[in-house]
Amino acid sequence: MSDLCTIPVMIRSMRVEAEGVLSLELIRTDGSDLPEWTPGAHVDVAVGDGLIRQYSLCSDPADTSHYRIGVLREVVGRGGSRHVHDVLRPGHEVMMSEPRNNFEVSDNGKPLTLIAGGIGITPILAMARAAATTGREFRLYYGGRSRASMAFLDELADLSGELTVTSDDREGVLDLDTILDGADSGEREVYVCGPGGLLDAVEKRADGWPAGTFHCERFVARTIEPPPEGEREFTVRCIDSDVEVNVPVGCTIMEQLEAAGIDVPHSCREGTCGTCETDIIAGIPDHRDSLLSSEERESGETMLICVSRAKTDVLELEI
Repeated sequence: MSDLCTIPVMIRSMRVEAEGVLSLELIRTDGSDLPEWTPGAHVDVAVGDGLIRQYSLCSDPADTSHYRIGVLREVVGRGGSRHVHDVLRPGHEVMMSEPRNNFEVSDNGKPLTLIAGGIGITPILAMARAAATTGREFRLYYGGRSRASMAFLDELADLSGELTVTSDDREGVLDLDTILDGADSGEREVYVCGPGGLLDAVEKRADGWPAGTFHCERFVARTIEPPPEGEREFTVRCIDSDVEVNVPVGCTIMEQLEAAGIDVPHSCREGTCGTCETDIIAGIPDHRDSLLSSEERESGETMLICVSRAKTDVLELEI
């Protein structure tokens, strides 16, 4: 079990939200309130059999008596979603982490363009609800395979913002060129969550937009091509703990630090959750994550050590 999963919770209820999608309401086992959170946040859940998965929160942040998550049954996956769908039931207890937010909506008041594909609606729903509550202008575009597979449609229809629902079997795929027309001005902020193909398509169009305009969250790590010159060994110096490790080809920084007895907070080990984000003191990172923005990568201030490597012979990290 992840060291981050420290909150014992009970499944209060489960509900079928769409074909292959269940929602779970989680409450503390002692009945007290859960930690506060903001739209875009996610939690780690120890779903059982040693499986740790990250799920976006899609309930109302104003009500911390419970959390709600949505879980898509993955036909091809590592077993976590199947365990939730087939084994977990109301009354079962699981362990959960504190909420973390790598996908937080800015508070600058700019109009929002929210784009969701499939189960990516979970964090987007919380964003739309918050915008509707505060009166912030937003447009929400929601795509899926079919209406039957798209969760939370009734809740979305009750919100005051502009909603466009597009299913492959009726209208076809989301028309990103129309949706994003004018986004390059920076007058609106774009938040997108969903399958990798959708995120890649929006990210490609966002190239050259003003900084802070495009935001995305990936549930699955992107495919990172190795450098054309091949992989390289490098050394990591941990300044706080006064430890130095060699990171050979085929090993990660995190693995080598663990072998040296250094405990580093982590969760996904795929470069998507941000738990292992580490400050860089010296050296140039080779970013392999699916989380940091282009601006954050270019700054060279932090890196995700579960997947990223080094472009220099030595990296000095604040560990």
